[in-house]
Amino acid sequence: MARFIFITGGVVSSLGKGLMAASLGALLQARGYKVRIRKFDPYLNVDPGTMSPYQHGEVYVTDDGAETDLDLGHYERFTGVSARQSDNITSGRVYQDIIARERRGDYLGATVQVIPHVTDAIKNFALADQGDLDFILCEIGGTVGDIESLPFMEAIRQLRNELEPLQTLSVHVTLVPYIAAAGELKTKPTQHSVRELASLGIKPDILLCRAEHPIPEGERKKIAQFCNVRAESVIQALDAPSIYSVPLQYHGEGLDSEVLRGFGITDAPEPDLSAWDDVTDRYFHPEGEVTIGVVGKYVGLQDAYKSLNEALVHGGMANRAKVHIKWIDAELFENAGTDLAAELEPLHGILVPGGFGERGSEGKIASVRFARERNVPFFGICLGMQMACVESARSAGHEAASSTEFGSTQEPVVGIITEWMSEEGIETREEGGDLGGTMRLGAYDAQLAEGSLVSRIYGGETMISERHRHRYEVNGAYREALEGDGLTFSGMSPDGLLPEIVERPDHPWFVGVQFHPELKSKPFAPHPLFAGFIEAALKQSRLV
Repeated sequence: MARFIFITGGVVSSLGKGLMAASLGALLQARGYKVRIRKFDPYLNVDPGTMSPYQHGEVYVTDDGAETDLDLGHYERFTGVSARQSDNITSGRVYQDIIARERRGDYLGATVQVIPHVTDAIKNFALADQGDLDFILCEIGGTVGDIESLPFMEAIRQLRNELEPLQTLSVHVTLVPYIAAAGELKTKPTQHSVRELASLGIKPDILLCRAEHPIPEGERKKIAQFCNVRAESVIQALDAPSIYSVPLQYHGEGLDSEVLRGFGITDAPEPDLSAWDDVTDRYFHPEGEVTIGVVGKYVGLQDAYKSLNEALVHGGMANRAKVHIKWIDAELFENAGTDLAAELEPLHGILVPGGFGERGSEGKIASVRFARERNVPFFGICLGMQMACVESARSAGHEAASSTEFGSTQEPVVGIITEWMSEEGIETREEGGDLGGTMRLGAYDAQLAEGSLVSRIYGGETMISERHRHRYEVNGAYREALEGDGLTFSGMSPDGLLPEIVERPDHPWFVGVQFHPELKSKPFAPHPLFAGFIEAALKQSRLV
């Protein structure tokens, strides 16, 4: 049976529990263990699919079509283990399932309560799909003391009692703030956080203390004494120059060794960290640099494009290049006073990412036009590909070309998709139906045209699988007009009905994809499309 590591956070939010879980998973994996990481989210949404990116960052989509928390992106990028629907649960999903069962009469007349029904559901989620795993890491969202997280904390408490000794471990992530006026690090917030956790019946085994300055030995001993842990179990987590430094940094502080000691494992092999040494070497020792402009609508919060940001960095690693990202609000180009050329000319590549709604769409189309006319490397993702098709249609003479997502139009180059083929058979949706979980979600195959740019980028492959999240598609009725303008449909769904990739053979590098390749990119395995895009941007940088 797998061993369980429960990860909680205290003092404040945004301490990096997800990154800590991903890093610890990577370190255990480097020692030869099989790991899986799961996220417990206390909010009442069934999943983050209907949330604004400004509320909860990006929505990370799995191969099996789950819309999940962005932390699952960290887990997958750091461990290479493909996330699944069973790796993310919310309070909303728990209560939805319980209420559905109650309506069916599954509880045989019993009073449905938080204990045992809600906590049992949470425990069942944690214990499911263990297979041959050695470790399952469970991150609890939010902060200790939040009213929403209480059922999850209670479930952890019960599991630690019910499972065998040395089968569970509690890691608590806290903050040791530096008070500049006093010139001191303060341990009291950590003490209070641990006391709050203990009041819920959970004694932490390891404290990971985030700090801006090194924590002196004396302060660590003080934390250990007041928090009832070994001094060696108080591990400092200083701010890192890059998230890709974190696994090596935590290993240097002894986190993985202390975790294994907590499980009574004394014969673990030393970790093979050569892949992480190579990643950090490529990141910190680039041989070139490029500037990529990301023209989007959620640029005020980088977490809204977290996987995209990291995939661009990975593309830089593949080319030993430093990637500077310039975040540009697409609405900027809809203002008459904006000099579009002045904003875009210094760039070595232009990327238009996915998104929803009409706001900023004309600015994105203007960016596509600039990239096409000036031969600047262009990468359109999801809505970005659709805007490239709208721009091409307008160039071909269809001046009213638009998307039905933005309202009624006489030239629906992009329209809602109501039927498509999946592994389970024909999927159907109704216009005006529920928004949650109703898009074309998850991994779907695409057939690549032989000899195309994308086929070469994918190493000569003619069939690929990529993750989707969209409910609008390019209208095949406009294919002839778009191809007449020079836009080639180089990737289609296997049944030949849904456009997946477009490109311009007469352009240095112009690619639009309906899927989200950023979701599958990893630091030690950069996605080929991002590697190719950055390679083209490097060539462009020598021309500017």
